[in-house]
Amino acid sequence: MILGIGTDLANIERIQKTLDRFGDRFKNRVFTEIEQTKAERRRDVASTYAKRWAAKEACSKALGTGLAMGISWKDMAVSNLASGQPTMHLSGWAAKKMDEMTPDGHRAVVHVTLTDDHPWAQAFVVIEALPHSE
Repeated sequence: MILGIGTDLANIERIQKTLDRFGDRFKNRVFTEIEQTKAERRRDVASTYAKRWAAKEACSKALGTGLAMGISWKDMAVSNLASGQPTMHLSGWAAKKMDEMTPDGHRAVVHVTLTDDHPWAQAFVVIEALPHSE
């Protein structure tokens, strides 16, 4: 069963301007070390950060809160499987909120997809509850 769906559209040029203006202060407030390492290795750094920004916004919407009620940017972290597929890891308040939304006898799975077409980066997040037997 679907517990939550979220989407977000981020402007890559806006993220680039934020990176130019605030640099490490912005990166360290919003992104985990793993996310920063991934972004800094890419040819289009701002696009990579914008996709992860959009994923965090989309995840907060799927949780039903937006970025409110104690959720931290770093409570939601995007990484990639060896295949390149993005994954979302929740910790802190975000993980607590997901646990609260998950019915007994189920486990929550977060699905995330990212795309970009300059100047836009987009993310969709679906939180699904699966019976423990699956």
